[in-house]
Amino acid sequence: MTKKVRTFFSTSNQLAFRHKLGHKIKAIKERLAVIRDDRQFHLEERHEESRVVARREDSHSYVPEEEVIGRDEDKMAIMKFLMDEKIEENVAVISIVGTGGLGKTTLAQLVYNDETVQKNFDLRMWVCVSNDFTVRLLVEKILKFATDKDLKNMEMDQLQKDLRKEINVKRYLLVLDDVWNENDGLWLSLKILLSNCAKGSRIVVTTRSTRVGEIMSTVEPYILEGLDKDKSWSLFEKVAFKHGHEASNSNIAEIGKQIVKKCGGIPLVIRTIGRMLYFKNSETEWLSFLEEFSRVPQNDILPTLKLSYDNLPSHLKQCFASCQLFPKDYEINVEMLINVWMALGFVKQSDSTKSLVDTGTS
Repeated sequence: MTKKVRTFFSTSNQLAFRHKLGHKIKAIKERLAVIRDDRQFHLEERHEESRVVARREDSHSYVPEEEVIGRDEDKMAIMKFLMDEKIEENVAVISIVGTGGLGKTTLAQLVYNDETVQKNFDLRMWVCVSNDFTVRLLVEKILKFATDKDLKNMEMDQLQKDLRKEINVKRYLLVLDDVWNENDGLWLSLKILLSNCAKGSRIVVTTRSTRVGEIMSTVEPYILEGLDKDKSWSLFEKVAFKHGHEASNSNIAEIGKQIVKKCGGIPLVIRTIGRMLYFKNSETEWLSFLEEFSRVPQNDILPTLKLSYDNLPSHLKQCFASCQLFPKDYEINVEMLINVWMALGFVKQSDSTKSLVDTGTS
């Protein structure tokens, strides 16, 4: 009897587990309701089609190099700029310019984490700019990354002094990721503050705006292009097929090549579609997606991503949709989120060797 009771209340018993999480889920829902009612985080009705281009989650500086395909030449071009000793300015700037989904941030991450680059700079800093291009906010973000200090309530004059002190006589690398603001006056004000440094310092900017690239660069902006046919297929193979190899069904492989051709060499589109098709095993399902995809305008990334979402299994759609309850830039606790999904029945256990937690994490 004792063993039965203990087994009933173990985490492997789903009835008991959901009951145990019931109060937590209720509390979370109540908190989210308060947030929405009070508009504490300025939550508002989302119109994803119009917002997704301009707003995204904060980027970070790390990417596993083995996960990136087809950007070796681009990486070498940016590194050549970073290591160029003939450049006269103390701090020189290059902009990586390209449409959404091409991998501008990924390219910057590859360069930022390169071992040679790490050895070449005394200080490396990564700042996600997005829509928040004000001199004060960027100075705060740069200092926060460089020093990890608490900068709340600090006067702008003190922030400037601390920044100059931090980069003084240092050779630094600063990545300003996802810049949108085309106000050249703001950039000039920031650049003055960033000029008190050792010769050889470099700033890498990523942006979709050609105008931003022209304003901020001291050299010719680097225009990032899509992947070629072979590299596009290599990336698709890696994410769409089991074990990263071409499907044994030659018909599915041929359908896949037609799909990839329409992706326009955009890595985000290739990855998104490939991951979605990974869950579809029949030739009929692949053909059905190809027919739908053929109706999407060429190089129009938003309808493509929406189509990929529409083709997800219903439980995965629910997982994605639940994330909209959180405000922009909110740091979601992964363990808590998975527990919510599990309690709401969104996590489906297709592999008996995996726990629900492992399934939710994967």
